[in-house]
Amino acid sequence: MTTMTLRGIDETLAQALKELARNQGVSLNTLALRLIREATGVDKRKRTLVHHDLDALAGTWSEGDELSFLAATRSLEAIDEDLWK
Repeated sequence: MTTMTLRGIDETLAQALKELARNQGVSLNTLALRLIREATGVDKRKRTLVHHDLDALAGTWSEGDELSFLAATRSLEAIDEDLWK
């Protein structure tokens, strides 16, 4: 394997890389290799984006809300046998 040294990494970039590695639970080396492999097309980019836009809704339904939802969506559980022939 080849060893390479990167020069010119300023403090802002270094901190951003360290934070990204920490957030993903990987080493700086692992992060750098993954980013380089994805940028060069050697590996496809893995979906790492996690959305939190619906987090505020989690756990907010009452039992009545749940029952209303289940009643409203009950017809979606029906299987149309003709479609499966």
